[in-house]
Amino acid sequence: MRVVAYEGAGGREVISVQDRPIPTPGHGEVLIKVAAAGINRADLLQRAGNYPVPEGASDLPGLEVSGTIEEAGAGVGTWDFGTPVCALLAGGGYAEYVAVPAGQVAPVPDGVSLTDAAGLPEVAATCWSNLFMQAGVQSGDWVLVHGGTGGIGSFALQLLAAAGARPIATAGSAEKVARSLELGAEAAINHREEDFVARVQEITGGHGADVILDVMGAKYLEPNVKALARGGRLVVIGLQGGATGNVPLNAVMGKNAVVTGTMLRPRPVQEKAEIMRQVSEHVWPLVASGAIRATTDSTFPLGEAVQAQDRFEEPDRTGKVLLVAGEGH
Repeated sequence: MRVVAYEGAGGREVISVQDRPIPTPGHGEVLIKVAAAGINRADLLQRAGNYPVPEGASDLPGLEVSGTIEEAGAGVGTWDFGTPVCALLAGGGYAEYVAVPAGQVAPVPDGVSLTDAAGLPEVAATCWSNLFMQAGVQSGDWVLVHGGTGGIGSFALQLLAAAGARPIATAGSAEKVARSLELGAEAAINHREEDFVARVQEITGGHGADVILDVMGAKYLEPNVKALARGGRLVVIGLQGGATGNVPLNAVMGKNAVVTGTMLRPRPVQEKAEIMRQVSEHVWPLVASGAIRATTDSTFPLGEAVQAQDRFEEPDRTGKVLLVAGEGH
């Protein structure tokens, strides 16, 4: 099979198209014939040498795919040959075939094409697990989402609006502010022109954000705590603004707040399986109904991974960038 691998750590020059044997599914695993793979920031961090591959995972990039069931390993009785599926991976998605634990596989939501489904597992699992399983978002909660038009942000805004929460987005331009409102934000803040802490207090009538979903890390750590409501929960899921920051503990304590962080990729198989079970139960019906739209920015053939990752990094990107594997997909 053809795969995309990294020959060392670095820039786009380390991306290589190679031939490798088709993997054999182990106990509890299924083999998926890949239709498409979603590109995520973790893929670029791995390319740069800043995101170690979890023990036992494929060295190939790619944390989500769509495709059809090709083969089931021992102990798997839930998936039939040819079933259209999508899956959350610990790695290995940039390939024509991938073996994955059966619990991390989900049906393709009704109304979504097999190709577009490749862009759903990682973002859906990230948003559901952090907003609802970790932070316990309830209907009526004010939820601040940084980067409202990014892959995570655009999905989170739709999910929150569908769940009856009151999402607020930050974005970096007037166009992205408008797009955030279209995606379901009750209000949107241009962080290049406005102080998001002051604006959150204004928008919420002095209440603050009950939950903040943050991809920036250190850069936003202190202002995020200031923006929290009493009893608020800050969930850090990205470090685009640095990994080391100062936490104003007096503000955390005074607000009875919670500051937490999560990573999806290194979680145990059992945890990922439970996340995907809940995603299938709670999120897929919203996708099928049209309340959440799978947004694809662009697709590239597997052999054009360099161009695909370049597109992923362009600031005007909206939605997912996908690598399409094989023919007929």
